[in-house]
Amino acid sequence: MRIVRDHTFVSGQDRGASAAIGNFDGVHLGHQAVIDLARTAGKKIGAPLGVVTFEPHPREVFAPDAAPFRLTGSEARAHRLEKLGVDVLYELNFNKGLAGLTPEDFARHVLVDGLGLRHVVVGSDFHFGKGRAGDPAMLAELGAQMGFGVTVAEMVGGEAGRVSSTAIRVALAEGRPRDAAAMLGHWHRMEGPVIRGDQRGRHLGFPTANLSIEGLHRPKFGVYAVLVDVLSGPHAGSYRGAASLGLRPQFGGEVPNLETFIFDFKGDLYGTHISVALVEYLRPEMTFDGADWQDQLIAQMDADCARARDILAAE
Repeated sequence: MRIVRDHTFVSGQDRGASAAIGNFDGVHLGHQAVIDLARTAGKKIGAPLGVVTFEPHPREVFAPDAAPFRLTGSEARAHRLEKLGVDVLYELNFNKGLAGLTPEDFARHVLVDGLGLRHVVVGSDFHFGKGRAGDPAMLAELGAQMGFGVTVAEMVGGEAGRVSSTAIRVALAEGRPRDAAAMLGHWHRMEGPVIRGDQRGRHLGFPTANLSIEGLHRPKFGVYAVLVDVLSGPHAGSYRGAASLGLRPQFGGEVPNLETFIFDFKGDLYGTHISVALVEYLRPEMTFDGADWQDQLIAQMDADCARARDILAAE
């Protein structure tokens, strides 16, 4: 998959796509339906499959002080889109200039002159242009005028109702990763480089690979059974483990992160990129008192790992 970040400089091989447009936070089943429609339209006209999205997320530009809300960072989103067979990811720089374009200017200067799109697919709730003035009906009119086709995808519903990034955030915040996965069509994953922590886990016999969750929506704090993909380095591969997500109250932590103990693993992962999938919530964060608090903590972690192994054996 090729990634284009500047709509004013696009090579010939990256023009002429059939593209889905949206933020694609989480790349859930609704997003996948939009992408599939773009794929189908592209096959009919012999066009590559593209996705047009924005970085940073527009909400981060318009509400910079809002609580972290993203389900996926740009890296994780790109990995997921690549797995779906996207040929070209147009990850456009979202700034005040782009946000200030009228719907007509966005269609003309970005979609047509910039990317040369031949067909676009959007969700029925799609809005674009300054003040969100453009909607799917307007986009269809602009497409007819400017020479690109438009398909509008209906919203996707699941057993619990409409599939949306908001509903997925609620499920994760309530410690229901399986419900989130049912709407996503895949496990909810957090990705990034392994960073150095306090190495307390190593001293306790549970060395962990630590990830920052800065800027991401925070699932319910606690311990999870997880699946781990090491994406780079000599240990690349798939593993199982148990992870602690939160503030580490036993040690007075102030910045939340994700600490993952990978079962039956030996090796150095610092600086490599990993992807951690939340499979099942095991328990909330805990603190232990008394002179033997460390022994209590180790016993609890042993129990967590045993339970996680049983859960993951069925996956």
